[in-house]
Amino acid sequence: MLTQTKKEFIEFMMSADVLRFGNFVTKSGRNTPYFVNTGNYKTGEQIAKLGGYYAKLVKETIGDEFDAMFGPAYKGIPLATSCAAALYNNYEISKPYFFNRKEEKDHGEGGSLIGYKPVDGDRLIIIEDVITAGTAIREVMPILKGCGDVKVEHMFISVNRCEVGQVPGKTAIMEVQEEFGLQVHALVTVEDIREYLVSQGTYEDILPLMDDYMSKYCVF
Repeated sequence: MLTQTKKEFIEFMMSADVLRFGNFVTKSGRNTPYFVNTGNYKTGEQIAKLGGYYAKLVKETIGDEFDAMFGPAYKGIPLATSCAAALYNNYEISKPYFFNRKEEKDHGEGGSLIGYKPVDGDRLIIIEDVITAGTAIREVMPILKGCGDVKVEHMFISVNRCEVGQVPGKTAIMEVQEEFGLQVHALVTVEDIREYLVSQGTYEDILPLMDDYMSKYCVF
């Protein structure tokens, strides 16, 4: 269902040129009529608003029932940072955050993690942009599990593309949930985006392409 918050978030992504319509190729090699690139957020206003949307979703979903948040390099880093700031500013929930390096540092403190250092018993959440094939999450889960006896039960993303993963009939998110016991929460889904386009009445050229793509690759 397209709520007012979801409508505002879709328009926010479009205004920032993060949600785009046209002809694109995803990391998994699929030709798609829409694309989400959170790397296009580039102003203080944008990242502050984005953190607010994530913080609201975290607050409504799990409140303060977690110990730290992780932002996978690279796009997850500003997402987790802005979410942490918004949780404190908007809800007075102050939680630590951390992120990883792509390359392990061999000088100074060394290691691949920056910021908070998880300890046994920690409940960690992941703040990420999108899941298409699930490749990135399979790379970061061993990093988090390598921190100690931690629980990683929730992940928050901008868009659920609802796309089939490696197993026919299952989305990449379904696979991730089964593989890691991870609940994935999205600000919007591809169905929300399609519903928004229909409501605007000015996207007749994009809708048939969306419908064709969704019929080929999406699982609902």
